[in-house]
Amino acid sequence: MLKKLFKSLRSPLRRAQQAHSTPHVLSNSQHPIKRGEISRYAISVVERLQQAGYQAYLVGGCVRDLLLDIDPKDFDVATSATPEQVRAEFRNARVIGRRFKLVHVHFGREIIEVATFRANHPQGDEEEDSNLASRNESGRILRDNVYGSLEDDAQRRDFTINALYYDPSNERILDYANGVHDIRNHLIRLIGDPTQRYQEDPVRMLRAVRFAAKLDFDIEKHSAAPIYKLAPMLREIPSARLFDEVLKLFLAGYAVYTYELLVDYGLFGQLFPASAAALKKDPDYTDQLFRTALGNTDLRIQQGKTVTPAFLFAALLWPALPARVQKLQDRGMPPIPAMQEAAHELISEQCQLIAVPKRFTLPIREIWDMQERLPRRSGKRADMLLENPRFRAGYDFLLLRESAGEPTGGLGDWWTDYQDCSDSERRTMIRDLSSQESSTDGPRKRKRSSRRKRGPSADGAAKPSGE
Repeated sequence: MLKKLFKSLRSPLRRAQQAHSTPHVLSNSQHPIKRGEISRYAISVVERLQQAGYQAYLVGGCVRDLLLDIDPKDFDVATSATPEQVRAEFRNARVIGRRFKLVHVHFGREIIEVATFRANHPQGDEEEDSNLASRNESGRILRDNVYGSLEDDAQRRDFTINALYYDPSNERILDYANGVHDIRNHLIRLIGDPTQRYQEDPVRMLRAVRFAAKLDFDIEKHSAAPIYKLAPMLREIPSARLFDEVLKLFLAGYAVYTYELLVDYGLFGQLFPASAAALKKDPDYTDQLFRTALGNTDLRIQQGKTVTPAFLFAALLWPALPARVQKLQDRGMPPIPAMQEAAHELISEQCQLIAVPKRFTLPIREIWDMQERLPRRSGKRADMLLENPRFRAGYDFLLLRESAGEPTGGLGDWWTDYQDCSDSERRTMIRDLSSQESSTDGPRKRKRSSRRKRGPSADGAAKPSGE
């Protein structure tokens, strides 16, 4: 009884100590954001919640990007209304999530994400409702549905530049964490103790890198200091969530710089351990391959072209594959089966960390399989490969390997010429290729040629020489 009374007296005091002071308020004349730049659906969600008696603001990345004259990719709303109360206000809304309950309000293809103000989790021996909030032994937040005030919510934000609230009704910005100051100084700074915040959610380390690369900001030194030590905590993150985070890292148009930061902070090896080992073993070739692949990805995104994650993952994992293939071949396994077995093993290991869906792992294996088939061009094989639906991806991957300095004996140039030739010129190229092969190991080639001269049997198969 006394313990509960003590808690009831202590908890408000603790919350008061944790809450931030009155925010710095920027009027519409002190910032460049205009209502016309904002999604009308986002404004309508905010105003409808305000009319219903709730606090509501545009928050986070959309406010940050508008201040930086960047077009936001989406608009998020923070409100004092609970998810159920938000759902009651909008017929076109649904509650999603378990770890973080959110509401998605649908307007055709546009979705406005609405989150309730959150508060810090209870600390020490305070009772914690596992249905609302829970942590594991390392401090990682497993469930975070403890609701609080606007001030509490600002403190729960990850970075100062994301703790900005915009009210479209009066066009004011509320800045609770000196986020505008950090935007002006190009800094990524965590709110609160960096070690604790990373332990709460290790993905924040990836977010810090992603924002630094996207905005061309520096990670503030105290926020950067614990990353290398805490990087192994990424292994605790569900593999499906890491897949989504990796796509955000590499498919946003600044993949090369993101890769550099991941390597610098020891994060790349936690995401791609086999690739990091290959990078350490052969840094020049592997680094060049990664940079070329990621640079091409950035260029395609800037040009508005599509990018497939399959090709990206194929490139990021490729340097770890040849050694495994060679090991299997040394045991007597033929080249193509060795490639297939090594690919299966490598992808299976990677999927334990990053849950790459099957719709991407199958094309990855096909692209790699093509690398073993493209050198085999004699007879009708070249034409059959051209008709293969994975030829173009396999050919592009071959050129990627060559651009990184991998020796292929001019294979890329040969296939480039072959695609541009007429049928008669292709036949000449195949005859020249056969002549080169015959001069290399004539007797064996002549023996195979003599067998091919035998006519097919009634069922279409070549007759064995003993018949």
